[in-house]
Amino acid sequence: MTGREYPDRPWVGIGCIVFKEGRVLLVRRGKPPRMGHWSLPGGAQHVGERAEEAARRELREEAGIEVGPLSLAIVIDGITRDEDGRARYHYTIIDFAAEWVNGEAVAADDVSEVAWVHPDDFAPFELTPETHRAVAAARDALARRATEAG
Repeated sequence: MTGREYPDRPWVGIGCIVFKEGRVLLVRRGKPPRMGHWSLPGGAQHVGERAEEAARRELREEAGIEVGPLSLAIVIDGITRDEDGRARYHYTIIDFAAEWVNGEAVAADDVSEVAWVHPDDFAPFELTPETHRAVAAARDALARRATEAG
C-alpha cells in the first residue's frame, strides 16, 4: 500500500454533502491533509467497500449522523502540489448528496468541529472553490431527484 503523501496513484476519497433545513454540514479537519480547514465530511474508501457504503461510514465516523438516499453529485480531482510541482497529495473525490435523517452532528474521528451552515454564510469558513462547486452540484442532484420522484 502506498502512502497518501507523494502517492504513486490517486487515492479515492468519498464525500457526502448533507443538507438539513437548507443548511450544509461542514467539518473542520483534525488531520492532514488540510488540517484545521473546513470542508465536507468524507475520507478514503476502503478496499472491498462500495462507494455509497463509504459515504455512510464516513458520516457516522466523523459526525455521528445518518442520511436518506444518496445521489451522485460530482467527481473532483483534488491535487496538492509541492514547491517543485510534484503531486504531494492526489485524491479523486466522489461526492454524494443527501438529506439528513437522524443523529445530532458531533465532531468525532479525525474531525475537530462540525457546523450546519447555510450556503449564503460560507464566507468565514474559507471553503475551496471545489467545495462551492460540489455544494451547488449536490443541490442540483437533490432537486433532480425530487423532480423525478414527482
